[in-house]
Amino acid sequence: VSILGPSGCGKTTTLRMIAGFEHPEDGDVLFDGQSVGQVPVNKRNIGMVFQSYALFPTMSVYDNIAFGLRVQKLSKDEIDKKVRAVAAKIKITDEQLKKNVAALSGGQQQRVALARAIVLEPKILCLDEPLSNLDAKLRIDLRDELKRLQKEIGITTIYVTHDQEEALTLSDRIAVFNEGFLEQVGTPYEIYNHSASEFVCNFIGDINRLNSAAIRAV
Repeated sequence: VSILGPSGCGKTTTLRMIAGFEHPEDGDVLFDGQSVGQVPVNKRNIGMVFQSYALFPTMSVYDNIAFGLRVQKLSKDEIDKKVRAVAAKIKITDEQLKKNVAALSGGQQQRVALARAIVLEPKILCLDEPLSNLDAKLRIDLRDELKRLQKEIGITTIYVTHDQEEALTLSDRIAVFNEGFLEQVGTPYEIYNHSASEFVCNFIGDINRLNSAAIRAV
């Protein structure tokens, strides 16, 4: 599910409430019908990839991915098995695992952040504009990779973006936000072809708008 909308509309705030970093002033957050409003962040089984990646710059790639597993006090062999398995899925090489995170490119750092979240086998994976700091070509490549990975591991994923093309390409469903309000939830086809409001129509693409001149031409 993608949360789509312009800057300042409440996308990241909503994601942070789901993860437990923020608490709603009203209402509740439910996982499978069960309230998690009072459940602390570390008990919600959420994987989070931040826009800034939030990696540990002085640690190696391996140690960054293994960090959460060590907090869980798993055995050294089990940690090694899990780290190498997720690295293979996300196409992080053994050579890169040994490198310091600071020596990696933005795209490689994004993969490490994703691996660190996935290795914990979370119930929900939250992604806060993880591709926004990358160049256009790399964004497209990693967007396709994210879609492949999401299908392969079958994890519920909530993806925050302001990029319409990104949302339409990646999503099974899209929630369009506007100034803190939910304008529409639907499949990419429904959002694009059956916009529920003028805002959704304009935000998804001006090509959807038929003005009086266009209607007369038809």
